[in-house]
Amino acid sequence: MLLSVKKVVGDEEMAATSKGRQKVGSRASIVGIAINTLLCVAKAAIGLAAGSISIVADAVNNLADAASNVISLFGFKLAGKPADADHPYGHGRYEYLAGLTVAVLVLVVGVELARGSVDKLLNPSPVEFSGALVVVLILSIAVKLWMMLFNSQVGKAIGSGTLEAAAVDSRNDMITTGAVLAATVASRFIGFDLDGWMGLIVAAFILWSGVGLIREAIDPLLGKPADPELLELIEKKTMATPGILGIHDVLVHDYGPGRVFASFHAEVPAEVDVLESHEIIDDLEVAFLKDESLPVTIHLDPIVTSDSHVGELRSWISEDVKSIDPLLTIHDLRIVPGENHINVLFDCFEPYSCTIAEDDLKKQIAQRVAAQFPHHFCIIHIDHG
Repeated sequence: MLLSVKKVVGDEEMAATSKGRQKVGSRASIVGIAINTLLCVAKAAIGLAAGSISIVADAVNNLADAASNVISLFGFKLAGKPADADHPYGHGRYEYLAGLTVAVLVLVVGVELARGSVDKLLNPSPVEFSGALVVVLILSIAVKLWMMLFNSQVGKAIGSGTLEAAAVDSRNDMITTGAVLAATVASRFIGFDLDGWMGLIVAAFILWSGVGLIREAIDPLLGKPADPELLELIEKKTMATPGILGIHDVLVHDYGPGRVFASFHAEVPAEVDVLESHEIIDDLEVAFLKDESLPVTIHLDPIVTSDSHVGELRSWISEDVKSIDPLLTIHDLRIVPGENHINVLFDCFEPYSCTIAEDDLKKQIAQRVAAQFPHHFCIIHIDHG
């Protein structure tokens, strides 16, 4: 197994590049096409000879898997196209579109198999049991086990959700083929034909898998939340940089596997020369690109550190808002003294999980600040994310 994966992945540095990733994904797809086609032919032959709708259903499932591999192959090819004037961020989302097409195909197959199974229940016919039938199904389970391990390892090696989904699909195939085998053997000994029922169960399982695959394919197209590990990496690397005091407003844009861009605000002392802070930010952007292959755009955000009252306000409000919701944070705090009161201006980040209305949240924070710091008037901007 490890040897096969190494042959497909090849050199790790090559596989990490966009072109290398395309080659590895294409090779894995071709392997899937060949194996699933052979399984389909073998199962269809034995299923038709035995008159088993569940085995034919399993064969059609393998045919759908082969078609999925073909779509994945084209997805990798198209996703590997370089950026151009019309698509400055590349064509990486073709891989997501390929995954969505595969998911829809799986649903169509599931519906057709369900129809065939219902027909078998309404018009039953005996299943011819044979040793060859059992051998083919056992071999199919073994092959699908190999494919599950193969796709999982190659998918992880190149960070491909498409191949990791193929690994899950192979695992599902093992379960469904095992169920078909169990029903075929049980029918012979109990004298009751389970074929139509098992075909219906296989179809239901395929439909369930298809719905899950559609959800997984749609999420990155619609814009799912950034990978928590990536966010943690960005924060740790930034906060470990001398001269940077804080980070906020992190945005991650996903244009396909291996084509992720990020932007965020980095807080620096306002008292430090702007050219010095700007150099720190530039060096950090270069470091992200060199070390993580992550293009980032960083906004320099100066904050006052010499005014002790501003520091006290920032520290107190930062901790106090967490009593309203632990995920609330503030940034960009500054004060503007007036004749009768002091204006305190800042942004408050409110996660989507917080159900407090925006106006109510502003009112709560303002009241708590005024109670602690009389004559302070809050002007709050709510960030959502």
